[in-house]
Amino acid sequence: MSEASSRGLRRYRASMPQPEREAAILEYAHLVRYVVGRIMVELPSHVDRDDLISHGTIGLIKAVDRFDPSRGVKFETYAIAVIRGAVLEALRQDDWVPRSIREKARRVQETVNGLEMELGRPPEAQEIADALDLSLPEYEKLLTEVSVVTVSSLEGAMEAEGDAGARPMDATLEQGHAPERRLALEDRTRILAEAVASLPEREQMVIALYYQEGLTLKEIGAVLEVTESRVCQIHTQSLLRLRARLERERVALLGTD
Repeated sequence: MSEASSRGLRRYRASMPQPEREAAILEYAHLVRYVVGRIMVELPSHVDRDDLISHGTIGLIKAVDRFDPSRGVKFETYAIAVIRGAVLEALRQDDWVPRSIREKARRVQETVNGLEMELGRPPEAQEIADALDLSLPEYEKLLTEVSVVTVSSLEGAMEAEGDAGARPMDATLEQGHAPERRLALEDRTRILAEAVASLPEREQMVIALYYQEGLTLKEIGAVLEVTESRVCQIHTQSLLRLRARLERERVALLGTD
């Protein structure tokens, strides 16, 4: 962030002059393209990129209007979280994934969940394929088909834990975050971290490179020396494992109430 923009954003709550506000929005418009570009790799071709950019721009405006530098968070970090949240919310409202695809994804997730409970460890891809009465190539093709369901990624997995209105990064950075809500968020974050740590090594690597290092699926493929489509399959399988783990945690928590 430039020093001038930082000063402008610091001054703004209700008093930033409109020209400065518009200048800040234009300066960070590239963050919208970055977020939409990463999300688009997991979407079917009929999803309109321009529509997502429009929703992401609304998120950027919200980020400029709400940013508070006194919280010690970089504006780019906050803005990316809010932009991503705006885009994902638009996708959820549009219900762009066919029911048949959601049902297939649910079937895989339930199969993974059952195998993990039975085996006491993450099942191998071949074991999952066998349980689904599929060959390994058929299972890998299925992973590619249901990958669009995982577009909400780890944020969606966290929301499945019971707070549909709180995306992890966005909620953490929002102002006025109530102490009890923060504790609940920290607990879900801990559970998610433990779930990621339980993944097979290669899946952990894909998650780390994609979410922490910000690499694209193509770039991760180059690191792992596999195709981009293979990385997509690994990514999808890892997220389905995480969702299965989080669902078990949710059921266990409900059982203790």
